[in-house]
Amino acid sequence: MVITGWLTQSVGPAGLLALSGLTTVFFLFRVPVWCGALTRDREPCRKNAHGLLMGCSYQQHKWQKLKFAVVPPKWRELNRGLWVAPEKSVATTAAFCGMISAVVATIDLIAK
Repeated sequence: MVITGWLTQSVGPAGLLALSGLTTVFFLFRVPVWCGALTRDREPCRKNAHGLLMGCSYQQHKWQKLKFAVVPPKWRELNRGLWVAPEKSVATTAAFCGMISAVVATIDLIAK
């Protein structure tokens, strides 16, 4: 939808901003991926999770993933975990593209 909106320019900057925001939120919080949080054995968790920033059904894994996103020294660990599997790589790339699209749409909205 976002790509079509950019190619046709049919939804306008506000519509592109909304679509980009929805795309980013979907990939960060809803797309099905593996959890990837570190277990007690120091291996990545292989349970299913919803979104790149959400953990699996274990509460500790949810907090661990959230801490990776908020605490600056943990960003390196988060970045390493975002590229470990093909589905995470695609979701990470799509989330970054959604963020870039939202920034460009905001600039376009302000300029008009």
